[in-house]
Amino acid sequence: MDIRERIDPQLRTRLEQYRQLVGVDGLSGVRDIPERRRRQAELTASRGAQVIPDDDDVHDQVIAHGVASPVSLWVYRPRATTRPAPCVYYLHGGGLVAGSVAGDHARLARLARATGCVVVAVEYRLAPENPYPAALDDCYGGLVGVADGHRELGIDPDRIALYGTSAGGCLAAAVALLARDRGGPAIAHQMLVSPMLDDLSSTPSTVVNTGFGAWSREANIQSWQAWLGQDFGTDRISPYAAPARARDLTDLPPTYLDVGDLDLLRDEAVDFARRLSWAGVPVELHVYPGGIHGGESLAPDAELSVRIRGYRQDALRRALRGELF
Repeated sequence: MDIRERIDPQLRTRLEQYRQLVGVDGLSGVRDIPERRRRQAELTASRGAQVIPDDDDVHDQVIAHGVASPVSLWVYRPRATTRPAPCVYYLHGGGLVAGSVAGDHARLARLARATGCVVVAVEYRLAPENPYPAALDDCYGGLVGVADGHRELGIDPDRIALYGTSAGGCLAAAVALLARDRGGPAIAHQMLVSPMLDDLSSTPSTVVNTGFGAWSREANIQSWQAWLGQDFGTDRISPYAAPARARDLTDLPPTYLDVGDLDLLRDEAVDFARRLSWAGVPVELHVYPGGIHGGESLAPDAELSVRIRGYRQDALRRALRGELF
């Protein structure tokens, strides 16, 4: 069966509409980083205006916390949320070369409302202008600033979760490793959504689940090259740069991980979940039939997207608010 026929029908319809908008190759035909950024901006624009409820408190602030340059954070707080509230520290996707918090404003406001958490999103520097470890420095420095400023933010420092999607999943996993190895900040939970973990891009899913208009193997390799610079393709890669290379996964926070079965990053996500479990880390893994990389962004109202978001929100409430379902 053609892989396109296995894509969830609602996602497939939306993918075809996107390809008609930007070209038959969709995100698969990206030739360079500027074009990647243009196409991802077009994808964001195709979702329509991002409406944030009036009764949500959304603001940005800048911290300077042990990094080369100040880190910009966006804070989303439902006004009904009590203090101190649990916190979701969010790292956006974009292949480490594109994307921004602004592209996820409405999504983050909805996440805060659905979970009753304060959501803090970090605006990290992008490759290739800023290769490894710039984005990681920003994300870790931002987390330290959030933990240290927990009183001002009205959050509980013992209930902070990392939430990373795609490239943000790479950074979230790396931040968890750094926090473990540096003795903090404490992380209560990590949520990795279709995480980009393996710089080798050599698993069966990276070869098979590509070329149909969504994220492609070529685009994935291009992103790793931009992020790793001259170290790409060598044995000098740090596990903080590509978490799949981490040998020791013990003492990491409980982890929720989900990925589509037609996502080219499927195998590295499943392997990371398995290795976390072998290391004694509590793991919840979901592999969704018909799911593709970025499917939720393409079709946020699709039944599959709604179901996936519900599972994630339930997992965050269980982990941070002690609620049972």
